[in-house]
Amino acid sequence: MSGLPAVEVRDLRKSYGTLEAVRGISFSIPERTIFGLLGPNGAGKTSTIEMIEGLRAPDSGQIRVKGLDPVKDALKVKQLIGAQLQTTTMQDKIQVEEVLDLFGTFYAHPMPIDNLLDLVGLAHKRTVYYQYLSGGEKQRVALALALVGNPQVLFLDEPTTGLDAQIRRELHQLILRIRDHGATILLTTHYIEEAERLCDLVGILSQGTLHAVSSPKELIRNLGEGDRLEVTLKDPIAVETLAGLPGVTQAVRNDGTTEYTLRGPSGGKILAALAVHADRAGNELLEARVAQATLEDVYLQMTGRRIEE
Repeated sequence: MSGLPAVEVRDLRKSYGTLEAVRGISFSIPERTIFGLLGPNGAGKTSTIEMIEGLRAPDSGQIRVKGLDPVKDALKVKQLIGAQLQTTTMQDKIQVEEVLDLFGTFYAHPMPIDNLLDLVGLAHKRTVYYQYLSGGEKQRVALALALVGNPQVLFLDEPTTGLDAQIRRELHQLILRIRDHGATILLTTHYIEEAERLCDLVGILSQGTLHAVSSPKELIRNLGEGDRLEVTLKDPIAVETLAGLPGVTQAVRNDGTTEYTLRGPSGGKILAALAVHADRAGNELLEARVAQATLEDVYLQMTGRRIEE
């Protein structure tokens, strides 16, 4: 991930009336990188990606795609990029190879249809009408249309929303292959596991504000606060007491229950301290589970809300 960035964004802003959808965000994407904008619906992901694609003009800020302005250099940029939008609709009575051939005429150097069909795993469906494709196959067609122009930069807006787990995993493998073929990819997602699995870099986006940009592993290591210990006790105990146990950096009680979440550098050491304390207090530890911090923990810590909220 060296050299000039494929995409560079500086102090990007966009409002719709009184709603500030994008609030001065900045980031850059190195070549041959999968960059994920992670956030819930309404976070500003689609507005951001549409401005970078040149589909929507920003109120202020600077965008460069391969050194070009997507508004002023729109025709040049469109030859360099490919985009899969949240929804793609085709005529029912058009064959897969026909729609790819049609879209290929929009580009100076389109990818050969045979190569494209092989890449997205649709060679056996080339003469099938669009209406007879499954949901996952239609998503593959949408990806193929985004790739038909041999893009150097690929934009994927919520590429796996609404698909079942197996199809999502298949599309994940396809996206990784596209990156390995040399493309730079910017995708938006509200799936935590998708960002962790696919992305070389992740931007944490909430309410139009970009909170951090780094690799998932770096974010977890630097901001994840170590392990998470989830416990159930026989009798309730004051959160302040749990927060004072050795190694505990945070203690939270699930309202109305005797279930608690404790965080700290070592879940095992916290568990040992809690077991001793419970025994001395005549309490009983009914259930315990230690888990390492995840990207969801990072998101919650940085934004104060869970991604599904």
